[in-house]
Amino acid sequence: MAKFELGNGNVVVIIGSGAGGGTLASELASKGVDIVVLEAGKRYTIADFKNDDLSMFNLISWLDPMSQSGDIAKHRPTPLWTCKTVGGTTVHWAGNCPRFQPHEFKARTTYGDVPGASLIDWPLSYEDILPYYEKAEAKMGISGRGGRPHLPGNNNFKVMAAGAKRVGYRRVHTGYMAINSVPYDGRPACRQIGFCMQACAIGAKWSTLYTEIPKAEATGRCEVRPESTALNINHDDGGRVTGVVYADAAGTMHEQKARIVAVAGNAVATPMLLLQSESGKYPKGLANSTDQVGRYYMRHTTGSVFGIMPGPVYWNRGTQMAGLIEDEAGHDPSRGFGGGYHLETIPLGFAVFGAVMMPGAWGETYARDIEKYTRFAGMWICGEDLPQTKNRITRDTTKKDRFGLAIPHVHYDDHVNDKRMRNHAFSQGRAIYESLGAEKVYEATPFASGHNMGSCRMSQRPEDGVCNKWGQTHEIANLFISDGSQFSTSAAPNPTLTIVALAIRQADYIANQMATRTI
Repeated sequence: MAKFELGNGNVVVIIGSGAGGGTLASELASKGVDIVVLEAGKRYTIADFKNDDLSMFNLISWLDPMSQSGDIAKHRPTPLWTCKTVGGTTVHWAGNCPRFQPHEFKARTTYGDVPGASLIDWPLSYEDILPYYEKAEAKMGISGRGGRPHLPGNNNFKVMAAGAKRVGYRRVHTGYMAINSVPYDGRPACRQIGFCMQACAIGAKWSTLYTEIPKAEATGRCEVRPESTALNINHDDGGRVTGVVYADAAGTMHEQKARIVAVAGNAVATPMLLLQSESGKYPKGLANSTDQVGRYYMRHTTGSVFGIMPGPVYWNRGTQMAGLIEDEAGHDPSRGFGGGYHLETIPLGFAVFGAVMMPGAWGETYARDIEKYTRFAGMWICGEDLPQTKNRITRDTTKKDRFGLAIPHVHYDDHVNDKRMRNHAFSQGRAIYESLGAEKVYEATPFASGHNMGSCRMSQRPEDGVCNKWGQTHEIANLFISDGSQFSTSAAPNPTLTIVALAIRQADYIANQMATRTI
């Protein structure tokens, strides 16, 4: 296993080890590039995983303090949800991996000037990313792609599919999942255990923890440093970044010199690191002369629909989110909103079900309904959330973290487009369950966000975003954004596949730039 000196200025330092950072490390190391990965969280193994919602949430979630405002402020204890561990949120995720549609890379052109939104077109197209989607799908073993079969449907899917057919939907299947439907890449096929989200106890679900990170280390070109919290990115007099200051598990400060720095911390930690790396040359923070860092935070338009069905469903058994309705994913302004949404199966474990479905509920009606847990079916809404200038990540200077730095402040308000989309999806979800004779249907508002995007977005012009089509910051050639922060718009699909595809594409670019001594 590689070990690099702190003073080695030839390495690429990657901050974060999730879908973006872990993939970038694997790809660059395979090309002969020396890598140091700084990960704030601990390193676990599959042996540490438990089929228990709450214990896994508490073990690996990023629960550092942050303040919040706007519509997001009702989500407690945290407004958003990500992981703080080697492997990042790829340890604790559902595995749903649809591709963006071509029009979703051209949101400004397609949807027009939407009042209150700050839409731009991505500086790349579906055709640009298509070969990288295919590479990402092969890397991750996506079911339903590359000749790999779809996963089988559990009872929750069968209920959704039957109702979807009755209301006229046709594009209904078990999705494109980063969960093996057959043995693949040294990992077993899914055994339908039913605890996908919490961390896969057999490794059938793709995670950089036990795929990309070990592959990177096996090259002898990658060193992973767990419990290493990046605090500041330094630069020289010319403005090029030169290294990363971080604190180890004991709180001791170090600086790792670097030829290139790639930030992949998540849509909150990434802009925060740039903002707190302010200096005389960069008084607003790195790559932020146009005040774009932290803006356009997006989290998808979400909500849930739950139905109490006439008979047992046992919705918590089997692969949790292997169920997808794509019919509403297109752009059809006759519905009263721009963009589209997916409906995806989702069960909730009994321990958290009541709190999410009916927060604060109590009494006889609640007790009678919760006793019917085995008869519930459920689906989740995942739709395009329009970027807004006011939705942003800033520093709350009134409060300090354990290192004496300002904590993040997250502001998020729904756009009217989000509300209209959510209401339409509620209506369609209700129709699906009622078509099958549901005794009762609940509509649940969004909970803490697991899809966090924007905040350092790609743009053609520096005044519209932070980085170019390669994730390279407009202002600093050797500073890159390598996670969902770089999304220009959110689109309807779950974001992980696109993060991985962009990381593979970025690795090709960085390796080429290094080989030609451009960087």
